[in-house]
Amino acid sequence: MTTRVIIVDDQAMVRAGFAALLAAQSDIDVVGEAPDGVQGVELSRRTRPDVVLMDVRMPEMDGLEAARRLLAPPLGVTHRPRVLMLTTFDVDDYVYEALRAGASGFLLKDAPPADLIAAVRVVASGEALLAPSVTRRLIADFARQRPAARGKPALRLKALTERETEVLTLVARGQSNNEIAQTLVLAEQTVKTHVSRVLTKLDLRDRAQAVVFAYESGLVTPGE
Repeated sequence: MTTRVIIVDDQAMVRAGFAALLAAQSDIDVVGEAPDGVQGVELSRRTRPDVVLMDVRMPEMDGLEAARRLLAPPLGVTHRPRVLMLTTFDVDDYVYEALRAGASGFLLKDAPPADLIAAVRVVASGEALLAPSVTRRLIADFARQRPAARGKPALRLKALTERETEVLTLVARGQSNNEIAQTLVLAEQTVKTHVSRVLTKLDLRDRAQAVVFAYESGLVTPGE
């Protein structure tokens, strides 16, 4: 199955480089490029990609607002792509907010080419959060600095079984399905089923949102 991708970045050379790299992959089809958030949202609505590579800082509309519009579309718009934020460490605040809004992960703009290709495939599959150790640390830092009101998220945890809560805790600590299976002595397929149930019960889109939820509900605390 081919993954359809659009690239939204205000630097023409970045767009061209990413497009050439991704288009060379037999399972990835680059269906468009845009120089800012406004055009990126319009392009996404028109081309309906599976994955949007979204720069954080852009003119007209930044990547955070564009991600919000794509992931929480207005009534009548049913398409919601997966969004992969392109960033540098100096904009971690934006990345955290993007993850809260539903972005599936982030990638450093100077990452090796192989990481970019793998990132698109991972986000398209929805199986795992990118760079879990780095992302987990980032989320922990901001959860520590600006803890959210935890009443409602904590109440939602009651919908989970004890095993599902264990699985969510390990997801938040950055473990893959295979690692969780080894930790809990379960079959990997069983772990996948638990993860799916957790996402459904908590009304979360993917593992990225699950990590954010685990911190904001107090299930996992910074520094653990």
